[in-house]
Amino acid sequence: MRRTLVLILGTVILLNGCTMVPKYKRPSAPIPGSWPSGDAYPAQQMAPATSNVTQLKWQEFFTDPKLKIIIETALHNNLDLRIAALNVEKARALYGISRAELIPTVNADGGGGEQKVSGEFVGPGVKRTSKAYDVNLGIAAWEVDFFGRIRSLERQSLEDYLNTEEARRSAQISLVSSVANAYLALAADRENLALAESTLQSQTSAYNLVQRQYTLGVANKLDLHRAKTPVEIASRDIARYKQLVAQSQNALDLLAGSPVPEDLLPSDLASVRPLKDVSPGLSSDVLLRRPDIMAAEHQLKGAYANIGAARAAFFPQISLTTTLGSASNELSGLFKDGTSTWLYGAQATMPIFDARTWFAYRVSKADRELALAQYEKAIQTAFREVADTLAVRGTVDQQVAAQQSLVDTADETYRLSNSRYAMGIDSYLGVLDAQRALFAAQQALVYLRQAKVANQVNLYAVLGGGVEYSEAAETSVIKKFFRLFRI
Repeated sequence: MRRTLVLILGTVILLNGCTMVPKYKRPSAPIPGSWPSGDAYPAQQMAPATSNVTQLKWQEFFTDPKLKIIIETALHNNLDLRIAALNVEKARALYGISRAELIPTVNADGGGGEQKVSGEFVGPGVKRTSKAYDVNLGIAAWEVDFFGRIRSLERQSLEDYLNTEEARRSAQISLVSSVANAYLALAADRENLALAESTLQSQTSAYNLVQRQYTLGVANKLDLHRAKTPVEIASRDIARYKQLVAQSQNALDLLAGSPVPEDLLPSDLASVRPLKDVSPGLSSDVLLRRPDIMAAEHQLKGAYANIGAARAAFFPQISLTTTLGSASNELSGLFKDGTSTWLYGAQATMPIFDARTWFAYRVSKADRELALAQYEKAIQTAFREVADTLAVRGTVDQQVAAQQSLVDTADETYRLSNSRYAMGIDSYLGVLDAQRALFAAQQALVYLRQAKVANQVNLYAVLGGGVEYSEAAETSVIKKFFRLFRI
């Protein structure tokens, strides 16, 4: 009966134990409620979002089938992502350990022995040799979490676990965007390589023409050397772009975790299918769903829980001990009637003076302020990243259009310079200058087109897209652990 009362009392105390964790309220975001406006931010790009970017899967955003295969390979092979996943598993196990502190640990032990006592300590007729055997089942020094110290530590461990889970999601978003940008960089380098090879062919043909004219005495030696200059420049650029192509492919292979087959590599930017358009919407609150910001918030919540544990350290710690067993002086009689034993007891430890407790409390409050500053900084950094990306988005089309017009003008200038040289009106210097301007304009156009598509990828990433998330996911994790460690 007494044992039953003790167990009932302990359960009631545990289920009704208080907590000293300060009430958490999400801090106000230290950023404007809307995105920047001005000449670099056209109003049409701030239209209301038609869907939640954070729930737009990367398989839907990226429409190119080859790029999808490479991303899938990277998600399977990349070691950075694997390390992040293993950190999540470790944090989950640590949370299980913290949660298990709320449950009494039941141990079984048994022992036996024989002892001979000196004749100086026993009277006549008393046996000098004694035997003792016992077996027990019980709970040793189980702390009753009356003031919520263990619950506070358990909550902190849960927030640490959720923090690492968000870090894994952030690493996945980073990996997906990095693979896409490496894929686009390789496409741009290959396109510039093809442009350099095409330029070399045309310049070689022009040089051969000038060389024949020089042989006939129509062209002078200066024109011959001038005609050879763009040939050498194109040859140099071909070698340089071959190097860039190889380096871009090495970067893509590293991200993918294995060599990417040639049939999956892009030939140029035009071969890459367009991406799905995304919009940040009207409000900057979308940033609060970014994994890195959610991770910072979990870290802040964990700091709140740590304050609760530090506060609970000022109050008594109550522990219970109880055992049921059997004891006998013969091993064969260990489980006979009349050999049963039991023990129960409680102990309370009240801190009177311990300076470490006060300093630990001050440290916990400083940790909360530090976590708050890191949370606010994460939001401000995210806002700046989105604002920069929107600035590029609002101006890159104008840059591409202007650069395309420049390429058309340079191409016409090159054509006219060639005609004037052929008619003997101008020297070959004008042709050379026009050719250099055309080649540089064509290269710049390729990189601007790459920047436009890469900016779409970056906008998707900085808005937190790439990993589907639901607020119910966090709740399901907590419920799963409560079912596992039901008390």
